[in-house]
Amino acid sequence: MTKVGEHITLDIIGTNKEYEPSLFEKVIYDIAKAANVTILNISKYKFEPQGFTILALLAESHISFHTFPEKGIISFDFFTCGKVSPSIALAIVKKEFKHKRIVKKEFNRDTKSLYHDIYSSSGLQKSYVVKDVLEDFKSKVGQHIEILELEQFGKSLFIDGEIQVASKDEYLYSSTFVGAGLNLNPNNDRAAIIGGGDGGVARECISKNFNFVDWFELDSEVVDVCKKHLGEIGNKATEKNSVKCVWGDAFESIKSVGDDTYNHIFVDLNDDQFCIDLAAKNMDSLVRILKPKGVITTQVGSQDKKPDQLEKWLNVFNHYFGNTKLSRVYIPSFDCSWNFSSSINH
Repeated sequence: MTKVGEHITLDIIGTNKEYEPSLFEKVIYDIAKAANVTILNISKYKFEPQGFTILALLAESHISFHTFPEKGIISFDFFTCGKVSPSIALAIVKKEFKHKRIVKKEFNRDTKSLYHDIYSSSGLQKSYVVKDVLEDFKSKVGQHIEILELEQFGKSLFIDGEIQVASKDEYLYSSTFVGAGLNLNPNNDRAAIIGGGDGGVARECISKNFNFVDWFELDSEVVDVCKKHLGEIGNKATEKNSVKCVWGDAFESIKSVGDDTYNHIFVDLNDDQFCIDLAAKNMDSLVRILKPKGVITTQVGSQDKKPDQLEKWLNVFNHYFGNTKLSRVYIPSFDCSWNFSSSINH
């Protein structure tokens, strides 16, 4: 990480009068003295019928005020590469301007970035701290693929803005996924994987000594980029003699698979409505290739964050199999528990 400075913003809420321009200039000089920064030039402008902007160019960066009298708000920002924290300005601002409250935001200006978590809400905003961007491209099948080096979770795969796997805790996801199916049926002769481009589910199947694994994956570029940057997850699964990779639309590919072929099917698709509908549409095909007493296991998302979506997944499996068992594991990089649904083909 390379740090270039610190930045604060203050939004002064509930100001009930328009202050004279001279006061803002005085406050800037007071802040500059307290922060031990050098003013090079000051530029200011008074708007008609109201409002005022002032910007102080510093040897160490800048200080500015911008007023919104019609909203009762004064906005302030101070960016400095100096040795004194710009937060020192807060006490001076509080003293000089009458207010109801002050909204303070602080930023480290450095080479780290923030990646918005799509599960954030209007009342709870969350972001991943990103140390580096290793890959950022759109695949030939239309997926936006990113490999990000996260501060806490290491190298991670994001597809279409959503985290799929992080190197630091991926084993929790994949081991629970495969283990959920084996808990219902320990037969490990043949398995099919639908999706799972990072390779974690394939690796787990290999570690559980499955004799044959057919891995159906739509986007080979996901597999390739994960082998390049997250190789420890797949652990060269595509190179194992027991693994056969079938590229393209999985549900088209399984039409040529014989009846009663697999002891286990692991469906590692997204947990969104599109994939729920896709799985439901093709469930007859999945049932056909699953052996009697075979188990189909699917990642069905977070009961904490998407309870309605999880319920829709469960409805699909109950409709076709008349049973489903839910497994659950907390995954730190997802910031929630994740669920896997397993059904026995009776």
